[in-house]
Amino acid sequence: MAPVHSEADSKADHNPQKRRLHLPIVGVTNGPDVDSVAGRKPPWLKVRLVSGPNYEDLKGIMRDRSLHTVCEEAMCPNIRECWEEREATFLILGTKCTRRCGFCDVMTAKPDPVDEDEPARIAEAVREMGLRYVVLTGVARDDLEDGGARIWASAIRAVRHAVPGIGVEVLPSDFKGGERDIATVLEAETDVFAHNLETVRRLHDRIRPAFGYDRSLEVLRFAKRHRPGQVTKSNLILGMGERADEVPAAMADLRDAGIDILTMGQYLQPTSYHLPVDRWVHPDEFAEHKRVGEEMGISHVEAGPLVRASYHAGKQLKRAVEAGVAAPA
Repeated sequence: MAPVHSEADSKADHNPQKRRLHLPIVGVTNGPDVDSVAGRKPPWLKVRLVSGPNYEDLKGIMRDRSLHTVCEEAMCPNIRECWEEREATFLILGTKCTRRCGFCDVMTAKPDPVDEDEPARIAEAVREMGLRYVVLTGVARDDLEDGGARIWASAIRAVRHAVPGIGVEVLPSDFKGGERDIATVLEAETDVFAHNLETVRRLHDRIRPAFGYDRSLEVLRFAKRHRPGQVTKSNLILGMGERADEVPAAMADLRDAGIDILTMGQYLQPTSYHLPVDRWVHPDEFAEHKRVGEEMGISHVEAGPLVRASYHAGKQLKRAVEAGVAAPA
């Protein structure tokens, strides 16, 4: 059994200037102090390294086409498992984000020019990989007038054209709440539209300073209004300073925004320059949040220490449909 961050040693340095990348939250709210938490992962956060021909094949396809995945950029602990199952989450619009969230390991820097050929390269990679379900996520591009919405829509359409019948899920930024830009993405006809809330109201402004708690909820509401039947999804990360009794309120807010699928997982500190881990959330607490979320009306809740927003995304949609959610026509 190996630590979940076994990929980190081979990862490029996303903070070469050693800048402080997180804004401090309001202290530790429960559990042991941060110093005693750091570096001491509980046994349920250990994963078995899975390696094989599929993992190496996908890695080669990504490099050959100069593509990026959030699996690598965000140091996902499930990368080898997912890639062995030929599942991957593509990162579009480059690898440099115009925003800075305390938990995220994607680089914050001035973005490179838009790569107009990126949607076509992604589509060809998806076809070559033999995927039947693909997740597209991307950096925030506040430097662009439309936040990159045009590229998002092009990528969705290119993938659908390359692989007829494929399932497509998108996880974009909030486009600063711009309904025209959100509509551009929705009108490209994605199966799942996801936008992550990430944390509870009390901590949101400090952990996601360029986002807004209520604005993120409104993005999800707008998706439901603009495209009737659109399946929507969000994510909460636990262990960043929230109290366990604050989580149901955030879940209720997401339920009221109409989401169909909710994912919840444990925060893992990418580097010492990021937000520290506040607590290790026991699997029993995740199980209770799943029970409460589905009882309050969310069709499918995927909750566990190693769950990530895109983890087994196609299976999440299938379970939500089995629970009564109708995918958009």
